[in-house]
Amino acid sequence: MPDTTVPDALATIIGAKHIEVREGLRATSLAEMERLAKAAEPPRDFQGALCTTVAQGRTGLIAEMKRRSPSGGEIRPGFDPAQLARIYEAAGATCLSVLTDEKWFGGHPDDLKAARAACALPALRKDFLVHPWQVFESRAMGADAVLLIMAALSDEQAVELEEIARSLDMAVLAEVHDEREMERALGLQTRLIGVNNRNLKTLTTDLATSETLVPRIPADRIPVAESGIRTAADVHRMAKAGAFCILVGEHLLRQPDLGAATTALLAA
Repeated sequence: MPDTTVPDALATIIGAKHIEVREGLRATSLAEMERLAKAAEPPRDFQGALCTTVAQGRTGLIAEMKRRSPSGGEIRPGFDPAQLARIYEAAGATCLSVLTDEKWFGGHPDDLKAARAACALPALRKDFLVHPWQVFESRAMGADAVLLIMAALSDEQAVELEEIARSLDMAVLAEVHDEREMERALGLQTRLIGVNNRNLKTLTTDLATSETLVPRIPADRIPVAESGIRTAADVHRMAKAGAFCILVGEHLLRQPDLGAATTALLAA
């Protein structure tokens, strides 16, 4: 079991993910999924893309796409991952984040495949990973990076999943919500530390979370502020705290002109 206090909603999702993995293993063995992962085309440099963007004095935007959310319902009618990827790329996004969870977010691995094929941006698989099979599956579907949610994993699980991802030359974004999770994430090798401004218990967002945690992240790591970022002023606020990379999705996806909204956000 995870060595953190997992909120009920997350615990429910994680329980369902273990069932999904068992079903997946019946259809495709771990060895076969590993073979498929290693046969996939080489990954794009997710971390390197962010570093290059920041070095150029720009904001490293990980632009997210998801069909719906448990609380907000359908986000963007006519959702077309390939079209969204092209718009994000043209508007200056550095990387993509694609929700592949189907039960709660309406996603599918095909969304990531279509988005990545439509542009040159590296893509993060945004899902709830709890088993090595899912990491191999992520690479097999073309993901260049995976998300590890520290609230959902024990230290041992996080290390195991990270080691597999690194063996496949994938980047890892370790997501934290508080200081304890951040300390645990810093025990991993990844430089990418995502600070989620969303409270898992109340589902409210507060940019003060990043303002508190980001300054405590060592200089050799790369902070990524997540959730609650809606305006260029918010981007400025996160940069002032030390986060020059951000992950934004739902707010942008709800705007009629996605390209203009993305460009405006990055005009900070």
